[in-house]
Amino acid sequence: MREAPVITTPRLRLRPHRMDDMEAFWAFYQTPRAAYVGAPKNRTHLFYGLSSEVVAWDWMGHGAWAVDTTEGEFVGQVAITQPPHFPEREIGWTLFEQAEGKGYATEAAAAALGWAWEQGFETLVSYIAPENTRSRAPAERLGATHDADALLPDGETPEETVVYRHSPDSDGSPEAYA
Repeated sequence: MREAPVITTPRLRLRPHRMDDMEAFWAFYQTPRAAYVGAPKNRTHLFYGLSSEVVAWDWMGHGAWAVDTTEGEFVGQVAITQPPHFPEREIGWTLFEQAEGKGYATEAAAAALGWAWEQGFETLVSYIAPENTRSRAPAERLGATHDADALLPDGETPEETVVYRHSPDSDGSPEAYA
């Protein structure tokens, strides 16, 4: 079975998920911070959701990474996914409360984007609720641009979802994102 490659940055380590990551996610989903993500109804649904992001590596060649600090603290997730209701591959991020405000989302997403560009991906999108400033800020810092013409996930409207488009720099080099 193929699993997420380990990627290191100066402050973070992106790694494959482990079963014990579920407890931190369950705690996150019990807070108002989870308002913009589809919260699981119970731990079984959380297991299904996290498992799909792990098996996506084997089935699709991309999926989710757990994000740890270099000290080993589990602080969130960055993922390149395309569930059936997404018209394009998306890069998304989730940080736990104690990790917010440190630039970890941008750093982790930049590392994942660098990996994607090295794999030959030509573009990725981020589907973000317009009022979700915590997610919009990293997208904008990464240089993503609003794409008003992009297709939306099934059943979503422009009032519910803004699409940010990520592309490698003009010479195709991933170095700008490392």
